[in-house]
Amino acid sequence: MTRLVLVHGIAQQYKGPHSLIADWYPALADGVTSTGATLERRDVTMAFYGDLFRLTGHRGLGEPELDASDVEEGLEQDLLLAWWAEAARAERQVPGPDTVVRGRTPFLVQRALNALSHSAFFAGLADRSLISDARQVRRYFTEPDLRTAIRARFLAALTDRTEVVVAHSLGSVVAYEALYSHPEVPDLTLITLGSPLAVRGLVLDRLLPAPRDGRGRWPACVRSWTNIADRGDVVALVKELAPVFGDRVADVLVHNGARAHDVRPYLTARDTGRAIASALRTAAGD
Repeated sequence: MTRLVLVHGIAQQYKGPHSLIADWYPALADGVTSTGATLERRDVTMAFYGDLFRLTGHRGLGEPELDASDVEEGLEQDLLLAWWAEAARAERQVPGPDTVVRGRTPFLVQRALNALSHSAFFAGLADRSLISDARQVRRYFTEPDLRTAIRARFLAALTDRTEVVVAHSLGSVVAYEALYSHPEVPDLTLITLGSPLAVRGLVLDRLLPAPRDGRGRWPACVRSWTNIADRGDVVALVKELAPVFGDRVADVLVHNGARAHDVRPYLTARDTGRAIASALRTAAGD
C-alpha cells in the first residue's frame, strides 16, 4: 500500500529507486516521528526518473568533461547566473556580479562557476556537475518526450491509496504538472520542498499549464498544499508559492544549515513531519 510518494530532483542519475529511498526514508521517518506520529517503510514509494538523464556509452569516469564553453544560451546560462546572484546575496564569501550582463559569453559563465566554487551551498561540486545540473533542468523543459516520460514515472507510482506526495526541487515541477494534467487522481496532499515553481522566467513561465495572468493554476486533485523552503536555498529562488498559486498554499520557512537545498534536512524538519502527519490523519479520517 503506497500512502506516500516521494519525488526526487536533479542529479540522481547514478542512483535507483531502492538506493534513493534507503537514503531518504530515515530522514522522512525522523521528521514524522518528531511530531509523535509514525510512518512505516512499506507505506512509502519513490517515484524515480533519474536514470532517464543517465548518459549511455560515455567512456570517461564520472560526469562528462563540461566547461563554461559548453553552457548553452538561454535556460542553462540563466540558471547558473541566477544561482550565482542568489548565492552572493546569501553568502558573504561568494563574490557577486558587478553588473547584470546579458548575452552568452564563456567569460561571464566562468565567472559564475568560479564564484559558486566559494559557496557552502555548492560545496564539493565541480564545474561539470553544476553545468550538468543546469542541463537537466533545461532538458526537462525543452525535450517533450523526456518530460512526458518523467511525468509518467511519477504517475505510475501513484495508487488509489496514495494520500501524500512529497516532492523535492525539480520533482515539485514534475508532480505539479502531472497532477494538474490528471484531475481524476484521488484527492491528496502535496508537500513541496525547496521548490522553484514560482521563479518567473526560469520555471513558472515554462510550466504546463502556463500561468494565467501571472498566476499558477491549482491542480484539481490537490486538497491541500504545503510548501517548505529554507531562506538560504539557492534553487528555491522564490520562497513563497502562495502569491503565485493562491492563498490555499501554506508557505513555511525552515533552517537547514549550510546545505540548504539538501532533501534530508528538509525531511527531518519538524514542520515537514507535521505537514505529513496532519495529511495522513486527515486522510484516515475521511
